[in-house]
Amino acid sequence: MLALLLVSANRLVLVDSIIRELWDDNPPKSALTTTQTYIYQIRNLIQRERLSGSGRELLLTKPFGYTLLVDQDQLDQDRFDHLVTRAEGFARAGQHEAAAADLRQALGLWQGPPLANVTQGPLLRSHVVHLAERRTHALELRIEADMHLGRHRELIGELRSLIAENPLHEWLHAQLITVLSQAGRRGEALAAFQGLREVLNRELGLDPSPAVQRLHREVLRGGRVLAIPA
Repeated sequence: MLALLLVSANRLVLVDSIIRELWDDNPPKSALTTTQTYIYQIRNLIQRERLSGSGRELLLTKPFGYTLLVDQDQLDQDRFDHLVTRAEGFARAGQHEAAAADLRQALGLWQGPPLANVTQGPLLRSHVVHLAERRTHALELRIEADMHLGRHRELIGELRSLIAENPLHEWLHAQLITVLSQAGRRGEALAAFQGLREVLNRELGLDPSPAVQRLHREVLRGGRVLAIPA
């Protein structure tokens, strides 16, 4: 319950949502009473650990639910979103060094899968998926920023490692092909394309996308290879 209140910080969490998170579609008859007991225990925790600081009430009871008050940037997810949003602005303005710095700081907040130490119901599982997508987006933007800064050789090892973890992530393959070509390793770039084609065909029965095939043709011609945007 505390995790659910935190990921919805400063917003109303309906009692019905709490019950669904804790018991899915099979709540006991005591669900409402048990929910109220958990809220009481969280309030005791806040008081015992002196988390309120200023003395204001942090866990508010409202019609139909509860709201946990959290200051700006107290949660890692809020700091992460702030840094990524600022980095997106830097990237649009062509300030790739600043964008890369913010994105590294944002990604550094991650210490493993989100909420790994919490038993997750349907709402928390959905939130974890959303967070994972946000992290992937931030990682793509940071790779893109580093490529704008000419850090092609530095990216090769990282991209190979990411592809080993995400073999069907076509954009990562495309970036590996690009940085290998930019680093003067055209044979390895062509081999990377062949590896992508094989894994897509074997796992999904698909060919690489038209954008990646155009990238392949540029490598074959020995022309200037342009990265596919995130």
